[in-house]
Amino acid sequence: MLPYPNIDPVAVSIGPLKIHWYGLMYVIGIGAAWFLARQKAKQPGFPWSAAQVEDLIFYTALGLVIGGRLGYILFYNLAAFLRDPIILFRVWEGGMAFHGGLLGALAGMWLFARRNESPFFVVTDFIAPYVPIGLFAGRIGNFINGELWGKPTDVPWAMVFPGAGPEPRHPSQLYEALLEGVVLFIALQWFSRQSPPRMAVSGMFLLLYGIFRFAIEFVRLPDAHLGYLAFGWLTMGQLLSLPMILFGTVLLGLAYGRHSTASAA
Repeated sequence: MLPYPNIDPVAVSIGPLKIHWYGLMYVIGIGAAWFLARQKAKQPGFPWSAAQVEDLIFYTALGLVIGGRLGYILFYNLAAFLRDPIILFRVWEGGMAFHGGLLGALAGMWLFARRNESPFFVVTDFIAPYVPIGLFAGRIGNFINGELWGKPTDVPWAMVFPGAGPEPRHPSQLYEALLEGVVLFIALQWFSRQSPPRMAVSGMFLLLYGIFRFAIEFVRLPDAHLGYLAFGWLTMGQLLSLPMILFGTVLLGLAYGRHSTASAA
């Protein structure tokens, strides 16, 4: 068993002002994506200016934050919202959902594509390889907060999380940081360098993230107020990941199907 580091969730405290590590992780993830995207914008023949890339990151980040909060309320905490709609604005209490954040980010990318007269999937293919940076940072934030822990286990790297009882548990936040962050980043960076057809990078992101998230949910405890939705194992996270796997497969099929047709022509 490994000791849980028990890091103070508050990174900086100045009087009544408290800056949490979880919030800083969003800043780090978005900042790193902005930096790498700006570097790519310097390449010869790149279709957008550095200022346009900054606009794209802004639209995407804004959609991510708004969608993540709305997604958490609608997917995971709707009953509490109906009782007290003000909880939507109590962001200091926590509560963000990746699948809602994805929808919000897609809305931001659509807005950028429309304003800059760019094909939507050109935009999503460009952004997709940088998303795992934010996912990695967010999962590390979950780990520091000691939340979203896994099921009890006897694996050598199990940890006892504060507030989760005395049982050693899977550090599922670190599993997600590894798969959704590191592995997905490496896979998409490699894949995007193989000159794939349009939509393929977006499809690969949806497919791999959906598979990784679906698999990790087997060792991660579901939200206590939701529990398992069906069969004694299906979680909300898995249910929301199934459309990602489906749409990712469809996009890959369409991308390579059109590419083969164009090559034959």
